[in-house]
Amino acid sequence: MTAARLPLFPLNTVLFPGLVLPLNIFEQRYRALMRDLAALPSDEPRNFAVVAIRDGREVAPTAPGLPDPTAEPELGAAAGFGDDPMRALHTVGCIADAATIREQEDGTYEAVATGTTRFKLLSVDASGPYLTAEVEPLEESAGDGAGALASGVIRAFRTYQKRLAGARERSVATSQDLPDEPSVLSYLVAAAAVLDVPAKQRLLQAPDTASRLAEELKLLRAEAAVIGKLPSLPMVDLTRRPTSPN
Repeated sequence: MTAARLPLFPLNTVLFPGLVLPLNIFEQRYRALMRDLAALPSDEPRNFAVVAIRDGREVAPTAPGLPDPTAEPELGAAAGFGDDPMRALHTVGCIADAATIREQEDGTYEAVATGTTRFKLLSVDASGPYLTAEVEPLEESAGDGAGALASGVIRAFRTYQKRLAGARERSVATSQDLPDEPSVLSYLVAAAAVLDVPAKQRLLQAPDTASRLAEELKLLRAEAAVIGKLPSLPMVDLTRRPTSPN
């Protein structure tokens, strides 16, 4: 697939195709990014690239060591990501389409974007007001046995949710609420499972749907077994995603 250059938005989270990402944007470089996207003609997609941070900060630091709240923040598109931003970022991310971008009275922005397509990060340019990246979209292939694995993941995910929610609580989503299409299911489960960023990143960059589902099946069974040995837990809504500040 053809490579493209897009604005780059690094975050301490992993975005998956089909999933919604709400954003509160207050830092100057990302305000500039949203301002440029909002200025695009209405018939053009407002696409930007989201990539999880491997080692760095979403917000530019004020100074080395303990932050000084009175100090001016470090400026520059690559602030907080070192001399080579590529080393601070994971190399597989997700293209996002900003459905809504709203500027607030104080100059900050609220945006809601949806993940569309995975990509491989080829290069990062820090010469402008915000990072841009050359990205190569990644095709999603089914792999071997995706359909059978999807059925197993639905059952495992249902058990996992019940363990999290508590046996006497209403489960947030049942197997009837989950999609049958294996790739869509694999991304939904990857987003909803309570996993750390490295685990979610491994799921995002799985070589095909079957591999992702196989890994999810293993993770869900292991997590459900651990949760089953713990005292009852409070209700957890797995369908909600916290708003990500830049």
